[in-house]
Amino acid sequence: MADIFQACLNSLLPGISVGGQYALIALGYTMVYGILRLINFAHGDIFTVAGFVMFYAVTAMPVYLAIPFTIVITVLLGFSVERLAYKPLRSAPRMSVMISAIGVSYLLQNLMWYLTGGQPQQYPVIPWISDNIQVFGMETKRVTVITPILTFVLVILLVTLIKKTRIGMAMRAASRDFETARLMGIKINSVISVTFVIGSFLAAVGSFLFFSNYSTVSPTVGTMPGLKAFVAAVFGGIGSIPGAVVGGFLIGICENIIRALGYSTFSDAFTFALLILVLCLKPTGLFGEKMEEKV
Repeated sequence: MADIFQACLNSLLPGISVGGQYALIALGYTMVYGILRLINFAHGDIFTVAGFVMFYAVTAMPVYLAIPFTIVITVLLGFSVERLAYKPLRSAPRMSVMISAIGVSYLLQNLMWYLTGGQPQQYPVIPWISDNIQVFGMETKRVTVITPILTFVLVILLVTLIKKTRIGMAMRAASRDFETARLMGIKINSVISVTFVIGSFLAAVGSFLFFSNYSTVSPTVGTMPGLKAFVAAVFGGIGSIPGAVVGGFLIGICENIIRALGYSTFSDAFTFALLILVLCLKPTGLFGEKMEEKV
């Protein structure tokens, strides 16, 4: 019994770290869904592209320049995806937009296969955050400790942006009633673009943290973190920022505890079983609001 308790305790910090990474990715899903009622299936692939951009950027410039360069390229990619794949379908049926999102996801994956040769690449070591440290008698990377702290800081900044700024007010208005917000003079296209920019920025930050722990980048490596982040968003209540954060941390902690108990095979199955359970018992998630469809 003591061994089991110690195993769970030792897995808590890594679980919190992984949960923070899921939360950052989940925020991208939940923000886009909150305004467009769209699941951006390409979000996990944008996260992967950020990993590859960082890998190639450090071959041409110092790390301290490669990091902002990666963020800028990732943000531009998210902006371009919205403008080219989603904006032309504003008035199209929702199914058409979903099919477009799936198409963008496979397009990015195949482009990565073509441009990189499909070979896994070793993610560069980022000074300081990749160093090993001792925490409660355990040796771990500093990024494990930094991740939850940085996640909370970014979430606080995001909530402040949404609550205290004009663009944040426009986002809240658009999420409540898309057409009414447009009639009131809110530039919906600009609001949506800013939402994708913020989501892509968070995906880039999440990629730095994720790949600093799991150091191999491949064209499909973002698929599973992307799916788990989506589950986290649904679990917390998709469209809810606090829900995405809570869902991400809970899934990360539970997965690591399951692995610590010796059931690694079932850690992924747990995540998707949780999704089914939530959809059956509380489809709106922990913090989600019931949306009424107008007819």
